[in-house]
Amino acid sequence: MQVVRGLEGVERFRGGYASIGNFDGVHRGHQAMLDVLTHRARSENAPSIAITFDPHPIALLHPKATPPPLTSIEYRAELLARHGVDVTVVLQTDPQLLSLKAQEFFDDIVRIKLDVKGLVEGSNFFFGCNRSGNITVLRSLCDDCGLSLDVVPSVTIEEQLVSSSVIRSLIASGDIAHAVRLLGQPHRIRGTVCRGSKRGRTLGFPTANLMDVKTLMPSNGVYAALVNLDDVCLPAAVHIGPNPTFGENASKTEVHIIDFSGDIYERTLDVDVLDRVRNVKSFSTVDQLVDQLQLDIDTARKIAVSYLNPRPQTQC
Repeated sequence: MQVVRGLEGVERFRGGYASIGNFDGVHRGHQAMLDVLTHRARSENAPSIAITFDPHPIALLHPKATPPPLTSIEYRAELLARHGVDVTVVLQTDPQLLSLKAQEFFDDIVRIKLDVKGLVEGSNFFFGCNRSGNITVLRSLCDDCGLSLDVVPSVTIEEQLVSSSVIRSLIASGDIAHAVRLLGQPHRIRGTVCRGSKRGRTLGFPTANLMDVKTLMPSNGVYAALVNLDDVCLPAAVHIGPNPTFGENASKTEVHIIDFSGDIYERTLDVDVLDRVRNVKSFSTVDQLVDQLQLDIDTARKIAVSYLNPRPQTQC
């Protein structure tokens, strides 16, 4: 898998098949497109190319309305590679790119720079300045140039349309299990481990405190998760929110890696959230809190092991 930022050097991937989109979350709707894309490319021994944008165009057009992303660009490219994409081209979103009309975007990038054999898109695809290009416009442009165009229908799971906005809503409300079903993989949060009060350690449940998380956070609660540490997946219980038992109102993200002890301060930690265990609550005594934490860990362990089985532990 190769990741190319900008259009410098993309000429070496000319003659492939491409899909254009934000691919935020690389969810099951995206995966349906990628299945068609990679099949097309492999059948002709050509590269499969995903073209995405950094940041999301809405960050420039409506910055106050920009939602936190589901995936970082790095993790997005990793997921695209997992689904068989050979090359991820990351276009820097700037006023010049956003000013391109649909025909100009098609001519400059699709035809001249990449000279693709065909495109694979979803039925709700829009491109160009002010979203002036839709799938009908794209079909006409492809027909004029003799390019193939595969239009992949939207995916529905459990009568729910799969989309990044729907998944964001589910995660923000804490319905992680439903979001994971639509994503096709856990929701990953990545942060740097910082030093905390070490209260968890004194209670017998040491935690890694995460800071600088850039992706969408679930609502306050306790969650089951997997932590990718040195290429091994370990079960974890994650507390997001304040600590009302100790009168603390500040929200924190505390990760207890089950059956692990070691110094991971200042390290970057990938936490794959799987399911919600319970809401944040206050306890009358520390002993009650400790008893609940043990129940939380037992529940989180069962959820994590169930998710991993029969997957090998080296694959998060």
